Amino acid sequence: MDFLKSMAIAASGLKAQSGRMRVIAENIANAESTAQRAGADPYRRKIPTFKSEMDRALNAQTLALGRVRTDQSEFRTKYEPGHPAADANGYVKYPNVNSLVEMTDMREAQRSYEANLNVIGATRRMIQRTIDLLRS
Repeated sequence: MDFLKSMAIAASGLKAQSGRMRVIAENIANAESTAQRAGADPYRRKIPTFKSEMDRALNAQTLALGRVRTDQSEFRTKYEPGHPAADANGYVKYPNVNSLVEMTDMREAQRSYEANLNVIGATRRMIQRTIDLLRS
């Protein structure tokens, strides 16, 4: 039963980190987008959160992607009076996305994903060795 718990916990981590990477990819894809019309707000950075859940069947704490919040920090502005999204003063609002921060978060999510994959691989090897021992 402990093998099942470790695999379920690692699988929940895989799913949560996958969701996190999806949100980060959306942020990166929209990092240089502008508003649809002059003076409107552009894309706002999204921040993934996590929540702990109880798997009653296995009696184990698992992880899940929680609510995706929006970052309320200020937008970047550039003076581009000829741009279609420029306001009356000639400033264009750009998303509050910092590509360097997003790439760092993506790398961290990727490493967490790989760590959970390693847990599943190690658990599978332990199960296989246990089966091999029982056969001999």
